[in-house]
Amino acid sequence: MILTLDVGNTQIHGGVFLGEKLLRTFRFKTDINGTSDEIGLFLQSFLQTWGLDSETVNQVAICSVVPILHHTLRVACVKYFDREPFVIEPGVKTGLKIRYRNPAEVGADRIVNAAYAAHLFPEKNLVIVDLGTATTFCLVDRHRDYLGGMILPGVKTSQASLVTKGARLPSFPILKPEELVGRSTVESLQSGLYFGQVGAIRYMLEQIKDSVYEPKHPPMVLGTGGFCNLLADDLPLHDQYPDLTLSGLKFLLEKNLY
Repeated sequence: MILTLDVGNTQIHGGVFLGEKLLRTFRFKTDINGTSDEIGLFLQSFLQTWGLDSETVNQVAICSVVPILHHTLRVACVKYFDREPFVIEPGVKTGLKIRYRNPAEVGADRIVNAAYAAHLFPEKNLVIVDLGTATTFCLVDRHRDYLGGMILPGVKTSQASLVTKGARLPSFPILKPEELVGRSTVESLQSGLYFGQVGAIRYMLEQIKDSVYEPKHPPMVLGTGGFCNLLADDLPLHDQYPDLTLSGLKFLLEKNLY
């Protein structure tokens, strides 16, 4: 089995592959103070809950945007799975030409998503919209050039900012409003958050289509991330891949090992 871990600022998204099949996925809160034992025991417990033997994990692949956890994750993999993890870092073969001014700045998860999307859709212009803690756009052209992208506050980040910075604003659940115009403070917050995010994404995609790619080669737009299901109905996505990063980790692991 292959264990894949996508370590974000808010959550760790994990999955277990047997052959080509993604057997199970899970999420748990990212804790920068978490120990290798806490992480290792959680992962073992998760596997046991689903009747999976941790001793059958023969590879672990990790991408992380939380540098402080890199050593802790590595120790957890070695201690609890007896495996040195494959980690997405500079020097890993991706099949992409990174056009960032400083390629090392690109988030590991963004590279994984772009590389796997380019593998799935060769010779296509692509925009990958990842709806997580941040909402990110990654642009890949049909020649496998990673052109760059955009980053804006995500749904959860925007909600937290409103609640913590607004002295009289209450906490509120994140959901799609039934109506555009809210008739209470909570409804107004929900409407602004939801339709504001949708509007920003749609505008970005329009600008990308008009300014970056040739009209005869319009981009495919792929959605992923924890909030993709929430927003997808109001976005011009060609397809959704909720586990794009996990599958991409498996793809890059195999690309680099074999």
